[in-house]
Formats: sequence, C-alpha cells, structure tokens
Amino acid sequence: MDEPFETLVVLLGADTPPRLDKALAAHVPEELTLSRSRIQALIAEGAVSRGGLVLDSAKAKVAEGDEITVALPPPDDLEAQPEDIPLEVLFEDEALIVVNKPAGMVVHPAPGALNGTLVNALLHHCGDSLSGIGGMKRPGIVHRIDKDTSGILVVAKHDAAHQGLAAQFAAHSAEREYRALCWGVPSPRDPRLLSVKGVSYEPGQVLKINAPLDRHRNDRKKMAVCAQGYGRHAVTRVQVLGQAGAGDAVALLACQLETGRTHQIRVHLAHAGHPLVGDQTYGKARKLAKDALNDAAATALSGFSRQALHAATLGFKHPVSGEFLAFSAPLPADMANLLNLLDLETES
Repeated sequence: MDEPFETLVVLLGADTPPRLDKALAAHVPEELTLSRSRIQALIAEGAVSRGGLVLDSAKAKVAEGDEITVALPPPDDLEAQPEDIPLEVLFEDEALIVVNKPAGMVVHPAPGALNGTLVNALLHHCGDSLSGIGGMKRPGIVHRIDKDTSGILVVAKHDAAHQGLAAQFAAHSAEREYRALCWGVPSPRDPRLLSVKGVSYEPGQVLKINAPLDRHRNDRKKMAVCAQGYGRHAVTRVQVLGQAGAGDAVALLACQLETGRTHQIRVHLAHAGHPLVGDQTYGKARKLAKDALNDAAATALSGFSRQALHAATLGFKHPVSGEFLAFSAPLPADMANLLNLLDLETES
C-alpha cells in the first residue's frame, strides 16, 4: 500500500478472540467503521503486521497483549454535498467544532439518507477544513449518536485534531453523560435485575452493565448482547435521578459511557429489562398500572415517538492545546415537555 493515510496500532486486551480478523474487529475503534470483511481485505493486502512482521492470514493466532499495526489507506473521495442547514454551535476554533445535534438528524450520509445530514451541514459551515480521516462521507466525524438521539458531538477540522480526539475516545478518557427515560425503575433491591448477566452495582447505587455487543445474528441493523469473549467490550454506568408513577412506572437516568458502541445505552438497558421510552427497536410501550399516571402523562409516554435519550455532556482534552473542555446541552423540547408532565426534574 502506497503512503498509508494513518498507521493504527491496536493493543489487544483481555478476552480477545484468538483469530486475527476477529480480534481486530473487536478492538479497532468503532468510529473507523472497519467491517470484518474490510479488515480481512487489509490483511490480504499486507497492511497488517505484528512486531514488524506482516500477518497475511485472517486466521493468524493472536493473544492478549499483542500490538497489531494496521496501515489504513487514504479515504475515498467525498460524495456528500454542502447544504445550508442551521447548526447549534457550542464551540469552534481552528481545530474542532462542537455542535448540539437535534433528534431526527442523521450524522452522516447513508443509503436512504443522502441529504440533510450533519455532514452535509458541516461541509457548508466549515468548507474544506474538515478532517478526512473518517473515510468517505464521514469528514471529521470522531464519534456518532443515533439519528433519533439528540445532543453533543465534537467534529475534527484537521487530521491531527482527529487523531488526538480519536485516541481519547479509544482510550475511554473522553467524558460522556446522557439523560434517558426508561420503563420501570432499576433498583439494587430487585433480585431479577441482579440475576442478569453482566449487571452489578457499585458504591453509590451505580448500576454497572458490563456486556459485550455485536451485530444481531438475524438482523444486521440491530445490536445485541453476546457472550463474554465475543463482540466489543461495552460498559455503561447508570444512576437513577428520579422516578414517576405508581408501581415504579418510569425513571429518569444519568448514563455514563465507559465505552461508546453502536446503540450501547439502548441495548444495555433493554438487556437489563428497562428499555428506553419510545425505543421502537429495542423496546415497546409498557402497560401501566391503573391510575399510575394522569391521563396527559400516560398519553405522552405511550406516544413518544423516539428513544428518550439525550447526549447531555461531553468533556475532553483539546487535541492541540491540551486544555480540558467541558460542554453541556439542555434537554430538547420534546423530552423536557415529557418530563414536565411527569413532574420530573428537567435540568440536563
């Protein structure tokens, strides 16, 4: 490969699969969007090595502690076009831009959503200054949130900033906290919850969900919890901020990500038996106990049309200056209105 765009060094951690392609699929930063088939192609092209020796077989044996080097090629030409779409900018300088994404906006173009995305808006706002390290159609994108999740994203404006930010997300040093509304109230006194694999409690009644994630076997658009030793390491910590309704109808949560996998909070909470209100993929509206809530609140809950999830805070070190930056975004109107009806605290 001539002049690789970036040299990626992957340190294999605990419970790594013993086969090279599976190990890389489990450990490569998700933001690079390298599928297992793409990883296999890179191996066949001689782009993967260990200790200076090329590993040209996807079946090569690897182990915890191995350092695997992957030479990534330049990104493909960008197909997305600039669009004059308003952005809520929380911070911007020559290295990066921090935005508050509304629910309903796709982050990057994909089949069925080629226009109106955050990338289209950023291309108009930033011009040619965005980093290309994310590959085709993903300029500057360091991390993502789902279309129907609102909240804060940081985007790199040049490749050095992208590498610095991506390293923090890969090392899990970036601080991220979400606000979520779930069905039921997670409790350390619930024996059913404590019997769920990967679920435990830490001091301060912090619910820890440590359950690896991978693509669903039968529906590749969905994610699913898988057995230890497979999939991507994923850890979510949850605290109950408030609850509403008789019979523990719903709870307002603060969710902290140790890792950031696709649909992580949604899948983890569904795995724990407390899916998000409005999640059409991993949960469904629950039948409430009689008179659990007033009619207005009950109707609003059952009719909430997206997952009730908001990326409320984001903190990281500036990739150039080293200064720690912290940002917060208030709940969007739909979630704030729902919490008001439930008489729950609405501060983000």
